[in-house]
Amino acid sequence: MLQVKDLSTHFGEGARLVKAVDHASFTIDRGRTLALVGESGSGKSVTALSIMRLLPYPVARHPSGSILFKGQELIGAPESAMRALRGNQISMIFQEPMTSLNPLHTIEKQVNEVLLVHKGLAPAAARARTLELLRLVRLPNPETRLNAYPHELSGGQRQRVMIAMALANEPDLLIADEPTTALDVTIQAQILKLLKELQAKLGMALLLITHDLSIVRKVADDVCIMTQGQIVEQGPVATVFKAPQHAYTRKLLAAEPKRKSAIRPAEGAPLVTGSDIKVWFPIRQGLLRRTVDYIKAIDGVSLALHEGRTVGVVGESGSGKTTLGLALLRLIKSEGPIAFLGKRIDGLSGGALRPLRQEMQVVFQDPYGSLSPRLSIGEIVAEGLTVHRLAKSEEEANARIVEALQEVGLDPESRFRYPHEFSGGQRQRIAIARAMVLKPRFVVLDEPTSALDMSVQAQIVDLLAELQRRHRLAYLFISHDLRVVRALADEIMVLKDGKVVEHGAADQVLTSPREDYTKALMAAAFELETAQPGVVKQ
Repeated sequence: MLQVKDLSTHFGEGARLVKAVDHASFTIDRGRTLALVGESGSGKSVTALSIMRLLPYPVARHPSGSILFKGQELIGAPESAMRALRGNQISMIFQEPMTSLNPLHTIEKQVNEVLLVHKGLAPAAARARTLELLRLVRLPNPETRLNAYPHELSGGQRQRVMIAMALANEPDLLIADEPTTALDVTIQAQILKLLKELQAKLGMALLLITHDLSIVRKVADDVCIMTQGQIVEQGPVATVFKAPQHAYTRKLLAAEPKRKSAIRPAEGAPLVTGSDIKVWFPIRQGLLRRTVDYIKAIDGVSLALHEGRTVGVVGESGSGKTTLGLALLRLIKSEGPIAFLGKRIDGLSGGALRPLRQEMQVVFQDPYGSLSPRLSIGEIVAEGLTVHRLAKSEEEANARIVEALQEVGLDPESRFRYPHEFSGGQRQRIAIARAMVLKPRFVVLDEPTSALDMSVQAQIVDLLAELQRRHRLAYLFISHDLRVVRALADEIMVLKDGKVVEHGAADQVLTSPREDYTKALMAAAFELETAQPGVVKQ
């Protein structure tokens, strides 16, 4: 189906030359899945974009290589030929759905577009097919979501819309760039099962780009290990995972977030408290836009966060995890008392809240959407220092920026570059640096490791644990990755449909969950760790 031979992709020239892909070769047969695995910045996504011919030519160029799709050479192919292939015979699921979906168009219009352009369906037929696709990817209440806009969906729901668009025309080759990054474990298992079913039905070839080795073990037939633009090892998944030959492969397989040294007991008064918090969004209909019902995103949640401790919040997409974090930070309106340092903040105006913003920070789920494309990395990290007047001079500000970037494992010289020049994982580290440079006391971490490969996940978890230990930070850690939650959380709160299903000490919830919903979450999460290569359980 696809043969990539000696592919190189370079950016820039001379001293600024970047060899993003360096003489990479692999093949994918019809009906088989090839996983492309490596750390952030290793060249995985650039390889996929090279196949789709979506790179900014002539800034990006191919000094060597061939890409054959069903015998047709794509390197040098006219744009008209690529337009006929894209979205029809070759589809791609992009890593960051919020930046891939048009914020001005409804979900129905965006899925319909793929069908109208390539299939020429009538509007009624396109609508019916759109509903069918949204049901396939398990989007809740698809009929009511047709007129929704991307910002009205959760991260996982947006990713499901992207998958529906990619599968709309039943492509011969599907390129999936981190397709389950934003999905909770139960939906992740459903989507992986769906992809395998469609692959078997259509004979579709799948190029899976991921940092999650448990997904590779479960779904892929073959694997390519990539680092610094080069494929250093490839072969059947079972062979590579059982007897890795390259040192880098062994490093990846050994990487996993480690449990922080000890769970700290709650001491003293809580830093942040919330009691019976409610966030209801009105559903308006009719000419007068009267409220007929409510979406109860958060419905009566109470919690307390202490210094030096982490509350992990888990649950399916749309369960209210992010909404809870935004309510505690007073970034959205809510009902119910919320206190910070013993003082009520739920009734404060924006001006009254501003002095507290330094001590209450957030790392958002989608780093590309939360970083200004017009500012350099140094300017992004420095923004909070400027707003809160924390640096007495430009030299002091620069020193704090350098320190923050070093803490998250980035080269301080990268502060002169812009967000689009970084990989997804690197952008997330920039977002963490922007929050940590202010030395906050309370941080909402909304899926801070979802875009990161396993080795960097472990580094970030270690970093967050060390920062917490050093500064006694309180974390609200939102994640669908229970392995990461297990590594960092002192207590775990399980949400479903805006309500708390279970809340207790981390060890108790993880090992002896009381509720059926929690048991299902744990089974789906840790089943991946022990799955046999290529086997997707029903």
